[in-house]
Amino acid sequence: MTGASDAAGRDPGRPAAAITGFALGTAVLGDVLDLLGYRHQFLPPQIRPLAPDGTLVGRAMPVLIAPVFGPQPRPFGRLTEALDQLRPGEVYLARGGGAPCAAWGELLSVTARGRGAAGAVIDGYHRDTRKILELGWPVFSRGPYAQDAGVRTTVIDFRVPVEFGGALVEPGDLIVGDIDGVLAIPSACEAEVIERAARKVAAEQEVRAAIEAGMSSTEAFARHGVL
Repeated sequence: MTGASDAAGRDPGRPAAAITGFALGTAVLGDVLDLLGYRHQFLPPQIRPLAPDGTLVGRAMPVLIAPVFGPQPRPFGRLTEALDQLRPGEVYLARGGGAPCAAWGELLSVTARGRGAAGAVIDGYHRDTRKILELGWPVFSRGPYAQDAGVRTTVIDFRVPVEFGGALVEPGDLIVGDIDGVLAIPSACEAEVIERAARKVAAEQEVRAAIEAGMSSTEAFARHGVL
């Protein structure tokens, strides 16, 4: 199943600009998603940015990876197809198949960056860490591990719904990552999430100013409703 959804084709520029402009991190976006009843939107907490200041915002291009055992007639499966299908502003978002091997590396990063992708998020491992960091292009993973994937995993499909822990990600969902984690914002509610998150950030700034001026946290929370 590789048909693209309408959401997958949407320009991510406007929400990305809003998230950056209002300094909306995963913490406040996750808070708003909780309030709206979307309580399973964070990917597993082990997925971290390679660079501590790494951030990304883009549309999900989910990739499904499965384990294999030994040499395959088609090494890596549909990996190159998936890479060549990336669109500007998309995030290569892969479920790593559970095998102890690298699902991402330098040449994949160069390819994805060249196609205008916003970053890569791997529920698995990466390698070529120094080379990726030199690119200055955002990659999130469970950590570095150089063992090759060619005889251990294969890409079986892409642009399909994929579940990461408790988070079901659809093609075109908005993916946001920073030092606090990675989450998926469903396309159906992204405008409301961004609007509410911007209001919450403004309220948090007021609370901080009040606490720094001497107000107790109890009074600040009672007055503003955020903490």
